Amino acid sequence: MVDFADVDRRGYPMVDVATGYGQWVDTYEETVEDIMDLALLDDLTVPSWHTVNRAADLGCGTGRTGVWLRRNGVPAIDGVDLTPEMLAVARAKGVHDRLVTADVRDTGLPTGGYDLVISSLVDEHLPDLGPLYAEARRLAAPGGLYVQVSFHPQFILATGMPTHFTTADGDHVAISTHVHLLSENITSGLQAGWELVEMREGVVDDHWVAVKPGWEKHRNIPVSAAFVWRRGR
Repeated sequence: MVDFADVDRRGYPMVDVATGYGQWVDTYEETVEDIMDLALLDDLTVPSWHTVNRAADLGCGTGRTGVWLRRNGVPAIDGVDLTPEMLAVARAKGVHDRLVTADVRDTGLPTGGYDLVISSLVDEHLPDLGPLYAEARRLAAPGGLYVQVSFHPQFILATGMPTHFTTADGDHVAISTHVHLLSENITSGLQAGWELVEMREGVVDDHWVAVKPGWEKHRNIPVSAAFVWRRGR
């Protein structure tokens, strides 16, 4: 494991997850680009989204992923997030059947209750990925899928950039960030009993530079990754 402190080039003050997202909530959806995560979901070929009966949306935040799932035919979604302020925004969207304030590693949701478990831009906030993969497997029904979208470690290492936001006063604040190499995701998933069935990586390209012109200097660096895991029967 790489310690983020060893690669940090920003030196922003860092806060815990609940504090950070509670402060970021008002501008979160203006800041996080769909190309970071939702575009990768669009590219996946294994999940047949319209055949999913019930999904568990871990780290559901303001409900961006839930909205995408509903738009792609998922009829029932339960969401979990650590931050009440983010859940309030998700609740207003009305796409989740149930919203729970809980840790993604210990959700309290029913064992084997979901044919799809999904998490997006969550794992960089966890010091150890094992408990996330274990909880996702507990939630998944036999044959169910776990889709996990990550902030790519290569981008963090190349730029020294943590997950961060800008306050109303213009100050930059980082949210607790951990660097997990792709091998850590794969090893954690395999150890939890998952089978890896698809993987995609998104790089900084023309689409990214169009929305963030300053990222031209990061062109061709992987910025996000999606893993699709299947639970054996």
